Amino acid sequence: MVIITLQRDKCIGCNYCAEFDPENFRMSKKDGKSVLLRSQEKKGFYTIKNPDDSIFDSADKAAKACPVKIISVKKI
Repeated sequence: MVIITLQRDKCIGCNYCAEFDPENFRMSKKDGKSVLLRSQEKKGFYTIKNPDDSIFDSADKAAKACPVKIISVKKI
């Protein structure tokens, strides 16, 4: 199980997450911020839980590339 969390309100719109992990991230055309696809929002945090462990590497690269460190990726 892979859990990805995005703190969207702190996004600066650098686009690294969408470049490294296009399966899970897109850039919003409305405000230029990152969107975590298929996520649920709770108190400003957008989260997805995916049983497919193969998404971990690309999501982890996106999290490490984020200059404001608002993406968290965990494998449980």
